[in-house]
Order: sequence, then structure tokens, then C-alpha cells
Amino acid sequence: MEPQKIKFNGQQHPEFFAVLTRRVNDFFDEQKIGRHANAAMWLKTIIIVLLYLIPLAMLMMGKADTLWMQYGLWALTGLGMVGIGLAIMHDANHGAYSNKTWINDFFGGLLNIVGAYHVNWKIQHNVFHHTYTNIVGHDEDIRKTIIRFSPKHPFFAAHRFQAFYAIILYMIFPFVWILNKDFEQYSRYSKENLYPRMGRSNRRALIEIIVIKAIYWPTTLLLPIMMSKFGIGHTLMGFFIHHFISGIILAFATQPAHLGDDMEFYSSEENNGSMENSWAIHQLKTTANFAEKSRFTAWFIGGLNFQIEHHLFPTVCHVHYKKISKIVRQTAEEYNLPYKSHPTFLDALRSHFGHLNRLSTP
Repeated sequence: MEPQKIKFNGQQHPEFFAVLTRRVNDFFDEQKIGRHANAAMWLKTIIIVLLYLIPLAMLMMGKADTLWMQYGLWALTGLGMVGIGLAIMHDANHGAYSNKTWINDFFGGLLNIVGAYHVNWKIQHNVFHHTYTNIVGHDEDIRKTIIRFSPKHPFFAAHRFQAFYAIILYMIFPFVWILNKDFEQYSRYSKENLYPRMGRSNRRALIEIIVIKAIYWPTTLLLPIMMSKFGIGHTLMGFFIHHFISGIILAFATQPAHLGDDMEFYSSEENNGSMENSWAIHQLKTTANFAEKSRFTAWFIGGLNFQIEHHLFPTVCHVHYKKISKIVRQTAEEYNLPYKSHPTFLDALRSHFGHLNRLSTP
């Protein structure tokens, strides 16, 4: 059955987002700066891409002289993979990296070199998650899984232990992605005719997915196995560590932003799909920031600790989020609207796992 179409309440404080947008635009005009990547962002891009490519190249050429060096190189590739996903391709696939389409396409396509299909990501993330945040039946980030993310999801006995097994699932998530997720999404998106909206035919999308996998596995696993001085077992373990590191960091950097004790959840089946809030206010009620004072957190995870600013202004590069966050917070307070934020990263994690624990009972 097709999910109910969503209708946001355009009558609820329509002036809020208009005023906020004007103030953010005025900020960029007054500061005489662009909304896209600056020199610091370009430098970060170089550092992160090299953090992934150099260790991987050394593994592919068998340059690890000690076992600990081999494991260290695999760990670095995991960190580089996280950086590419959170701090580079994320902005680019939102059109926030540059005002030039080809630059956004190039850096957005970096997702392909780590084994995932960037067009599927854009459909899942840009279309379904950003538009329908925390709406069961539309937001693909909370699709029904063996983790109960929303109180709108049915309860099953296995959910009683989800606060414990969630960590394991987060760690293996990259394997699911590179092995099966892209093909599973292709099966659904092709039937829903979503690829033509992204400038792809169904056939081209499938070919691109197959080519990405056909390149990823030989270069990232088979070559390191062939060139390693320490045998298949240690190489496989390093490959697993690479993905475990990326999986847990990706989850911890993104899940607390929408899945916490203070988040609100909705269902497309309620009220014939009519939401009580406008789209912008819906984002405030379903999103939270964290660790706003931590420069390292903002640098490494692409400013996604300023998730509110990202959801309201996804085409603004994340290097500007901290500055415009003051404007967003002030405007929300003027309209008596929530602006949710956890002081530290640990507070955000406590909220997330407290949420999972709360949903572990009927």
C-alpha cells in the first residue's frame, strides 16, 4: 500500500522561515562571504581524501612492513571513509560545496570510491529524509528494521535488547551498504520511477551500481590480500576493522541528531497525512544539535553537530553553520519555538541510547 501523501501546515507561523531566511541571507551579504566552500573547506578536503587514499594505496602495494602497521593503515582508511562521507560528499550532494554543478558532482561522487552509490544516497537522504524527517512511512532513515527507532513502529520481543545490539548493527552497517543496500534500493527506486528525476535511467543506474561494486571489491580487498605479507586472515580482519570504525562513527555522528529522548515522531497514516506543523517548524521539533562548542567535532563530522542549521539550510556549506546557528537560535526563541541542543557529544549519545531503551518496551 502506498504511504499517505504528506501535507505540512503552511498556516503555522509562515513568517518564521521567511524572516529566518532573510536574516541568514543578510548575514552572508553583510560579511561579504559566499555560502559555499572556503579555503578552509578545500584544505580539509585534501587532508581527508589523502587520509583515505594514501593508506589504501600502501595496502594495495603491500607496503605494510609490520602487522601493527597493516592494522594501523586499515584504521586510517576507516577514518578517511568517515571523513569523505560526513565532511565532503555530504555537502557536495546537497549542492552546498560549490555554486558549480560539476564540482558538486565530482565531490559528491567520492561516495562511489568507498563502495556506495551516490544517486541512491541523494534519493534516500535529500528527498526522503530531509523532506519527511521522523515521519514513519516516508523518512527512509527510520525504515522498519530490527531496531525500533520510533514509537510509531510496532513492538516486537527482540526490541527489548535493542539498546545493546544496536551498537553491533551500527558497526556492520557499512557491510550491509556495500553488499546489499544499493541493490535493495535500486529494486524499490526503479519501480517508483525515481531515477529519471535524478537524471538517470533505470538501466544506467543499475550499470553504475554494478561498476562501482566491481571496482570497489578488487581494489579495497583483493589487492590488499594479494600484496599483504601477513596472510588472508589478518587482511580480512583489517578490512573488517576498517568498516567497523566507519560504521560506529557514522552512526554516533548522525543518529543522536534525530533519534533522542526529546525528539518528536509522526506517521504518514495519521490525520490523512496532514502534519500539525509547517515544514520549517517540523525540522525544529525533530532535530537536535550537540557539542556546539567543540571545534574538532564540527571539523571531523562535517558540521553535522549543527544538524538544525543543516536541515533548514542544506545548500549552505557546513563551515558556516556555527555562525548562522546564533541567528537560527535567536529567531526560534523570538517565535517561541524549540531549539534543541545537547551540551556535549556524550549527552547526545545518552539521549540516543536512552531513546532506544525507552522504545525497548511496548
